[in-house]
Amino acid sequence: MVWDSSLSSVGLLSSFFFLLIQGSLAQRVKVQPEVVTYPGQTVTLRCQFPEQGQTELTQVSWIFEKADGTRTNIAVFHPKFGVNYPKSPVTGRVGFTAETPQLDSPTIQITDIKMTDEGRYICEYATYPSGNEQGVTSLIILAKPENSATAVKVQAGTASVVVASCQSANGRPASTISWVPGSLNGNASTPTKTDNPDNTVTSKSEYWLVPTPADNDKEISCVVSHRTLPNPETFQMKLVIEYPPQVQIVGYDNNWYLGRTNAVLTCQAQGNPTPTTVTWRTMSGLMPDTVQVKENKLTVVKVDETVNATFICEVRNSLGTGRDQVSVMVRETPLVQAGGTTGAIIGALIGVIILLALIGAAVFIVRKKRRNMDAPPTHKPPPPMKTSMTSDRNMEPKLTMDPLIPGSNESPLMYYETQKNEPMTDLDSYHDEYDEEPQELPLNHSAPYQNHERELDDEDLDDEDVNVDAEQLTPSVSRVDSFVSSAVIV
Repeated sequence: MVWDSSLSSVGLLSSFFFLLIQGSLAQRVKVQPEVVTYPGQTVTLRCQFPEQGQTELTQVSWIFEKADGTRTNIAVFHPKFGVNYPKSPVTGRVGFTAETPQLDSPTIQITDIKMTDEGRYICEYATYPSGNEQGVTSLIILAKPENSATAVKVQAGTASVVVASCQSANGRPASTISWVPGSLNGNASTPTKTDNPDNTVTSKSEYWLVPTPADNDKEISCVVSHRTLPNPETFQMKLVIEYPPQVQIVGYDNNWYLGRTNAVLTCQAQGNPTPTTVTWRTMSGLMPDTVQVKENKLTVVKVDETVNATFICEVRNSLGTGRDQVSVMVRETPLVQAGGTTGAIIGALIGVIILLALIGAAVFIVRKKRRNMDAPPTHKPPPPMKTSMTSDRNMEPKLTMDPLIPGSNESPLMYYETQKNEPMTDLDSYHDEYDEEPQELPLNHSAPYQNHERELDDEDLDDEDVNVDAEQLTPSVSRVDSFVSSAVIV
């Protein structure tokens, strides 16, 4: 087993070095890797063996290899036996460029190129001692395709059908086809490629769609790209969808009244092919005498009771008939309808009036609030809450003499006793029963209530014995002044 593996390794290495040597030898034949041409032109295929060295060149041959691998000798040169052109697909159109060829430069030409000439052309040398050496040139023949696109006439239906076709014929290599459907909601088929006998290719693609009347006259574009074209070629088309007439009667405004003149109904129809006939009739079969019909228009010269009918319009084309109807009701008096402009004006006026009313209301409220704030009060304020430091406002003054607060040389204090359920009094017209004329008292913030009829000096007062008859003291403080006095000290 080890011996077999060693032999296998040696064989692989030998094969590798042999291929490497053959590759280096093959590179000694200089040819063009690729030549591009067009049908009808003349092509030149060059071959050279520049670094001959110790290698002896004995013969050179040109071989044509087709795409299927079939090989045919097309030209042979031997220094001793001369030139020979075996029978081949290019017989009569191939020849060496030099009248007397040279082994180191056996260039050939092929005239009137045909699409079938495309393939591999091998320049092969018979040499000594290395054997045969060769170089290969690929001849690529470009054929400009004939491009076309067309819309397919179809009828509206529920099944998907071909509505447009795009073709790129007799091109080499095959063309690329794409679609720009616009607003259509269909599908493009995968392009099919057909090989022609002359080695060209025809590509074809179709656009499928469920056709509807709305798709008629819609645009679609086919774009063809090919190596021979400087820019893609675009074909714009409009779909052709056939359908029966679609009919609509317009003109009836529900305001046909007795005596109205020249009331018109119009029969509008669309169809593909174009509608050919338009027929007016009534449901009862009798057309009123005041009616005149001209093509797709029905005119009522003067509306009367006989116009109370159902009018029918029928339209025909090669695919069928479409119809529409309208029932007319004749009124005794016309409907009052405000025009669009009049309605807008009225609406604008109403809006302005509402806006002015809102502004006026806002101004009135603001002014009223200001007037209420500036005016004097119109009612007696409520009495303050009684606390431990103050007496109720509704008190009848009653003067009593108490000992003075220690350390104070002020006048005796005046106390008030509360009265219950005192009625509301107009303070502006009130006069004390003891004072017919109000007298103005000097204010003393340290002694809230003083007797202005009797002045008590500090010397006449005894801190231990103060006995003054309360009845002899008459309060002359007005009720108005009492409301602004300082708080009573208890």
